[in-house]
Amino acid sequence: MDIKTASALRRLRLVSAPEAVSFLLLLLCSVLKRTTDFNAVPVMGMVHGVLFVLYVIFWADAWNRAKWGPKTAALYFVLSVLPTGGFFAERKLKREAENAVIASRARTDGIVNA
Repeated sequence: MDIKTASALRRLRLVSAPEAVSFLLLLLCSVLKRTTDFNAVPVMGMVHGVLFVLYVIFWADAWNRAKWGPKTAALYFVLSVLPTGGFFAERKLKREAENAVIASRARTDGIVNA
């Protein structure tokens, strides 16, 4: 994995958890708006919207650089629209990055010819 691919995956991983948190907070604010006088939906809506747009941009970049198949790309996109999906995407991307580092070290140490 080259440095640009690793950077694209890292950016996607770093934005996925905050995007999931903002989605959950937006849902909470929506409930509070309906049940109380507290209305933070416009602010949380904007915050979540910005994070979601960043997620989609970083997802497209990671898809292009990592050469994911359609199933993997669709999985990461679907995880972005589920309320807690960003947490699962972050964990899966972290595992993928760790496996790439292990494979890279194995190649440089001459253990694997890949």
